[in-house]
Amino acid sequence: AVTLPLAAHQSRLLAKLENLQPEIKKLAERLRYEVSVRGKQLGWSEKVARFHFKKKLRRIITELYIRDNCHPFKATLLVWVQIPMWVCVSLALRNCSVGAVDSGVQEQFSAGGALWFTDLTAPDSTWILPVSLGLVNLLIVEV
Repeated sequence: AVTLPLAAHQSRLLAKLENLQPEIKKLAERLRYEVSVRGKQLGWSEKVARFHFKKKLRRIITELYIRDNCHPFKATLLVWVQIPMWVCVSLALRNCSVGAVDSGVQEQFSAGGALWFTDLTAPDSTWILPVSLGLVNLLIVEV
């Protein structure tokens, strides 16, 4: 419920960034020519011309990101949400599995399974759950 909309948002951003690449390449070629001409007029060295080219290209790319609302840092939002969620879920599962002895949590896990996994505290010897979890994760990533 939380990460699926963020993953869709990330995909849209990455598609926008991918679509900007030909435009950036064209603008960079034109800018390289303009800086070369301007550098010859003003007698710039190669180092100074390269500095001005990079500075102007960064400004142009930033303007394109603002125009299309697709800064690359926004594409990392999913990771910044998933990391704390993963830590919280991991800590919650750890606290459930090593809970207080008199709380009854461990007894519920050892007798609360279904089908072939009747004991949730024991590893899955058939590997059905880990493999199916991996396949479902792969399916989600591919979709």
